[in-house]
Amino acid sequence: MDASRPAADLGDGTFRNPVLPGDRPDPSVLRAGDEYYLTYSSFDASPGLTIWRSPDLVNWTFVTCALEQPFATVFAPDLIEHDGRYYLYIPFIPSSWSDAITEPQIWVITAAHPAGPWSEPVFTGISGAIDPGHVVGEDGQRYLFVNGIRRCRLDAEGLRAVTGLEQAYDGWDYPDEWITEAYALEGPKFFRRGEWFYLVSAVGGTGGPATGHMVIVARSRSVLGPWANSPYNPVARARSADEAWWSRGHATILDAGDGSWWMVSHGYEKDFRTLGRQALLEPIEWTEDGWPMAPAADLGLALPKPAGAGTPRALPGPDDDFKAPAWGQRWVFDNPAGDERRRARFGRNGLELRAKGTTPAESSPLTTWAMDRAYEIEVELEVSSDAAGGLLLYFNARLFCGMGWDGTTLASYAGGIRTHVRTAAPPGAVIQLRLRNDHHIVTGWYRRPGEEWTRHGVRYDTQGYHSATMNDLKSLRPALFATGTGVVAFRAFRYRALGERARP
Repeated sequence: MDASRPAADLGDGTFRNPVLPGDRPDPSVLRAGDEYYLTYSSFDASPGLTIWRSPDLVNWTFVTCALEQPFATVFAPDLIEHDGRYYLYIPFIPSSWSDAITEPQIWVITAAHPAGPWSEPVFTGISGAIDPGHVVGEDGQRYLFVNGIRRCRLDAEGLRAVTGLEQAYDGWDYPDEWITEAYALEGPKFFRRGEWFYLVSAVGGTGGPATGHMVIVARSRSVLGPWANSPYNPVARARSADEAWWSRGHATILDAGDGSWWMVSHGYEKDFRTLGRQALLEPIEWTEDGWPMAPAADLGLALPKPAGAGTPRALPGPDDDFKAPAWGQRWVFDNPAGDERRRARFGRNGLELRAKGTTPAESSPLTTWAMDRAYEIEVELEVSSDAAGGLLLYFNARLFCGMGWDGTTLASYAGGIRTHVRTAAPPGAVIQLRLRNDHHIVTGWYRRPGEEWTRHGVRYDTQGYHSATMNDLKSLRPALFATGTGVVAFRAFRYRALGERARP
C-alpha cells in the first residue's frame, strides 16, 4: 500500500470523498446482510463489471469481475438481489471494436453470491434502452425500468421481458436558466420506505457543464404510478463550478439498517475531469412529510462516517510484478477482441504480451486506474526484434500521450498521435520508462536498468484529456501497449501517489 495516498476513512469517525477513487461511473450499490457491494460502468474494458465489497460504504476492497468477456460496450448496470439470488442487469451498446449488437440492449447475468461465479449473459428481449433499474412491485411482479423513464414487466425468473416498454414517468422540470448538458432522464434506481416506492433518477446530462447532472426523486404507492415529484428536488446538484465535486448524479439511496440512510453517486473532482467520475458518499435525512434530502453543503469536507466494522484502508496503487494475473483489480484490456487475454502470459519473466496492431490506438492496450491529482508510473520493458512497447497515459484510441520503444528509437506520443520528436537512446532490448502526471503536467524519463534517468525533452499538458473534450465518458489511465508481430515483456510496474499533492 502507498501510505502517501490517504484513506477515505479518516479514522476519527469521519470520512472524506471520494470513497472509491478513480473512474467509477454510474455506481450501483446493494446492501446484503452486513456488507455492501458495488459495481459500475466498465465501458470498453475486458474483463468488465468489477465488484467491490465494503462493511461501511467507506472502506472498499476488490472482489471479482462479473463479466469475463463483454461482447460490446457496457453502460450503467443494476446490481440487485431477489429471493436469495443476485442479478446484474447490463446495458450493452454498439461499439467500434465489436459488431455483436447493432442497437442498445439489456442483458442479465446471475449468481448465488456477489463474488460469483456469474452466469453467461442472457438477452432480456429489451432493445433500444440503457440504464436498467429493477424493482418488485406491490403485486409481487418483477419490473425493469430504463432510461426515459420507461417500464416493462419481467418473467418470474427476471430473465425476460414479458411486456413491451411503456412510458412510466416524465421526470422533473428544472428551471430553463440552469446550465445543463441536456435533459437526459436516466439512471432509475428504487427503494421502499413505509408505504412508498421511491424512484431515484438523474437529469441534466452526465457530462458537459459542471452544473448539469443532478439527482431527483419521485414516489408512488405503486410501481405502476402515478409518480409524484419531490417538492425538494433536486436532491443533489453542483450549483457552481466552484464546488469541490461536479456533475453529481446517477445515485443509489440505501437504508443502512441502523436508522441511517446514505446516498452513493458519482462526480468529477473540480478541475480533474481526467480522473473520471469518482464514487461519492453522503448522508440522507428525511423531511417530516417523507422525502429524502442530502444536507451536506460541501462534499469536499470531512463528513460523519456510517456505522460499521470498517477500519481505515487506502486503496493500494496498482503496483505489479506480473507473477500472476490480477484482472480487474489492476488491469483490463481496452477495446478488446474476443480472445484478448490469450495475448498475455504471466510468470517469472513478468508479463509477456503478444503484440497487436501498428499503433497504440490499434493495440488494445492494458489499462489501470489513476486515483490521484499527482502520481508517477514506471515500468521496465523488453522488446523482441519485431515488436515495440511503451508506457502511456491513455484516454481512448483517439487521445493518449507517452513513450514507446522498439530497441533503437524512443517514440513520443501526444494528442493521440506519434509526434515528430525522436529521442536518441542507446540501443538495446531493455529499457525503463517513467511518466509523472503532476496536476496535468506530464513529464517523461527513460534509462537503461541501473543507469541514471534521462528526462524526455518535451512535457505535455493533459488538462484537456477528458470527457468534455472527447465526448466519451472515460478517464485518463496508465496503460501498457505492445505493437508489431512479436512479444513485449513488462516487469516491475509501479504507481506512486505524489504525497500531499494527491488529494486533500
